[in-house]
Amino acid sequence: MNVNQLLKQQVLSELEKAVNVYLEKNNLSSVKDNLKIRIEYSRDEKFGDYSSPFALENKNLLNKNPKEIAEAVLSEIKNDSMFEFVTFSPPGFINFRIHSDYLNQYVGSVMSPVQFAESPKKEKILLEFVSANPTGPMNIVSARSAAYGDALANLLTSLGHTVKREFYVNDYGNQVYLLGVAVLLRIFESKGESISFQEEESEEPVISLIKKRILPKESYRGEYIKDIALQCLEDEGRTKFVFDSVAKENWDEVIDFLSRYAVEYNLGRQKEDLALFGVNFDLFFSERSLHEAGDVEKVPSILKKEDVTTIDGKLHFLSTLYGDDKDRVIRREDGRPTYLMADIAYHYNKFTRGFDTLIDIWGPDHYGYIARLKGAVKSFGKTDESFRVLIAQQVNLIENKEKVKMSKRLGIFQTMRDLLSYLGKQGRDVGRYFFLMRSSDAPLDFDLDLAKDESDKNPVFYIQYAHARICSIFRELQVPMELKPLQSGISVEFLKQEERTRLLFWVARLQEEVYDTATSFEPHRLTNYLQSLSKSFTKFYSQKDNRIKDKAGKERDTLLALVLYTKYALDSGLTLLGISSPEKMSKEEA
Repeated sequence: MNVNQLLKQQVLSELEKAVNVYLEKNNLSSVKDNLKIRIEYSRDEKFGDYSSPFALENKNLLNKNPKEIAEAVLSEIKNDSMFEFVTFSPPGFINFRIHSDYLNQYVGSVMSPVQFAESPKKEKILLEFVSANPTGPMNIVSARSAAYGDALANLLTSLGHTVKREFYVNDYGNQVYLLGVAVLLRIFESKGESISFQEEESEEPVISLIKKRILPKESYRGEYIKDIALQCLEDEGRTKFVFDSVAKENWDEVIDFLSRYAVEYNLGRQKEDLALFGVNFDLFFSERSLHEAGDVEKVPSILKKEDVTTIDGKLHFLSTLYGDDKDRVIRREDGRPTYLMADIAYHYNKFTRGFDTLIDIWGPDHYGYIARLKGAVKSFGKTDESFRVLIAQQVNLIENKEKVKMSKRLGIFQTMRDLLSYLGKQGRDVGRYFFLMRSSDAPLDFDLDLAKDESDKNPVFYIQYAHARICSIFRELQVPMELKPLQSGISVEFLKQEERTRLLFWVARLQEEVYDTATSFEPHRLTNYLQSLSKSFTKFYSQKDNRIKDKAGKERDTLLALVLYTKYALDSGLTLLGISSPEKMSKEEA
């Protein structure tokens, strides 16, 4: 489906034609390139379906009052088959009401089967999201990122792009080393030894602390570390290796072994959590593989020569040349690479795999990292537009109107698995919807009480009840849910009643809502649309005159087709968000 076929684009096209005629008649063609011409949804449906602030936004450029401009443009709009009316409303809006005949034709052409508008330029996109450190269970912010990334991948795919989902496994470096240390100490504890916890930072080497059975302050203390230790000891071969290495004081060897084991264990659990949430990745990419292949050490040679310099023994990337607030160290004095150096290598690797565009979804504490990495991407020859970073902001769990406390380092925190378990059998649908119903770049208060509510006060259930109610209509009437036989019986005269026309218009908006949601990277816009569509259906259904079981002949077929169009729109939107469309629910007849 061509973008220009979208209903909003068709309205915009008609407005642009009228404006061009107006400009020519008034010898104003010289200002054409500076005009603002846009279409938006009417803020009040009584004025129409769409509106344009053209007259208001261009009054100074055209040197006329908005009413005079609007009326002149109105007189040039000739498409009577498309519009029921086109009017002016103060302070400077041109309003459009789509004719019910045109709406019916449009909906019939794009909903059987459902078609989505495709991007004019198809791209191969790598979408990296979640990428939670494999040092512990997946937390709530990661769950939000998972819902956001998966829905975004679906939406971008609907535009015709080829989208691959990737999870970056941070399985290298000091944090992973400390994970191995924590497991080793918990193994000692499981064998009856006493361990203590370092409370103040010191210069004492980690190995020295291990020998004293002291867990370093910066290491991991959560109860889940005990589970990893016990799981490791269930295998005789692993147990023998660990204690033989300890006896020989081969500390680096045993810590490396336990680090790898713990990463594999945690990653396995994370994959299970993601599967429960309905999120699947095409690739789990190992950071360690970059180091072992020597790709990280190649970073200075892939950046522009003039963008790299040595200062006080440290190799710097001059990221200030690309808008960063200071230059960044990529290799330390002792030759060890920084995290940034590995990240540059990783993103270079992504492009070498043939992707046109990279999209990363990061957590709320990574804003300051954006400029330096975008600068590196430009330094090794890619455009600014080829790399985009989106932020999934902090999540606050709210219960009984109070914030639930979380602390990852101490292991007192709510995991994705905890949340799904708490929400019960509908946890996947409810969790995904609640994470998606607000803009991802704003903090989210996740209302656990509302999420547990199984009535239509719960916003996702409100949409699902509307879908299930439509299915129940067809079951009650014993009519197959097939559109083609019904379309032949549609009579437009039965669509002219207000609530019927409003519902038809909300169905017609599906394609442009999906397109706008996908191109803006804002899945919450689709949740808002589905709420409004469900509200329009509920309002339609509550009218006595719209009870289909009381109708017959062409009117019945027309109304059945209308509600089936609605079902298709609800199902399509929910599917893009990764949420189910149940045909039966306990309160579907409510």
